[in-house]
Amino acid sequence: MPRGDGTGPPWESGPGTGRGAGRMGGTRPGAGPSGNCICPSCGTRAPHQAGAPCYNLSCPKCGTKMVRE
Repeated sequence: MPRGDGTGPPWESGPGTGRGAGRMGGTRPGAGPSGNCICPSCGTRAPHQAGAPCYNLSCPKCGTKMVRE
């Protein structure tokens, strides 16, 4: 409180003063809904499906959990 009267700081407050758009305050693009899931063991690729994390998918060839490419 700059003046000690309980009004709070006049800077860095209110709407529009964040560090960017989106969660976590960043402006970097996320992985998004497109892309591929890849098996770290055998290299098999499968198209990523929106709403289904790659780590929940098992590789169709070897059964290892897949990761996002």
